[in-house]
Amino acid sequence: MSNAVTILSGGLDSTTLAFHVADEGIKQHFLSFNYGQKHKKELRSAKKIAKLLGCKHDIINLSKVGPFLKGSALTDSTSVSMPEGYYAEENMRLTVVPNRNAIMLSVAWGVAIGEQAEAVYYGAHGGDHEIYEDCRPEFISALGQAFKLGTHGNFPFVLSAPFSTMTKADIIKLGIKLKVPFKKTWTCYQGGKLACGTCGSCTERLHSFHLAGIEDPIKYTDREYWKKAVLERVSA
Repeated sequence: MSNAVTILSGGLDSTTLAFHVADEGIKQHFLSFNYGQKHKKELRSAKKIAKLLGCKHDIINLSKVGPFLKGSALTDSTSVSMPEGYYAEENMRLTVVPNRNAIMLSVAWGVAIGEQAEAVYYGAHGGDHEIYEDCRPEFISALGQAFKLGTHGNFPFVLSAPFSTMTKADIIKLGIKLKVPFKKTWTCYQGGKLACGTCGSCTERLHSFHLAGIEDPIKYTDREYWKKAVLERVSA
């Protein structure tokens, strides 16, 4: 059996990825990251998913780095408010955490080298390209090449983001086939008792479940806001 290091945030995309990789018969070591995000609740979901799949799971503490990643609504709790609306709106750039994926993937790559894993997986998807540059295929390709150039020896490591050209609705449909427990995942950027339903991440999730023709099983404070946000974007 081959083995891999998979970044597991506890969200819908990375959880579906974890089930997808497991379905391929690959043994996984899950890594989650505490980078000072407001929605640390996602880490609890990651623990549940890892336990469910019976895989090794570690949470890497990068919380000391968080305060230096300024300008993001996800990490700056004093000067940046969480924007509401459709995830692809310009104001959602406030949720970009500077260099987040490169930081996490660098750590994951180092772990993979130490364990002689065959791949590092992460759940970037096509819907992220509009505002998250570090989810684009060209970024993934370039970073993977840089990692290989910086790795001694001829280990067959691969940086893989198999959902990079898929929509979130596509991922949900795949998750249904794989029997992913979406109810155990956490997507909301607010990290409250219930998902807010109004942040960019919630509106994208709800819209994507709608496009997939499936009911989202989690509870929301506001389950209808996404319709208004999407209709306003389409009619603009």
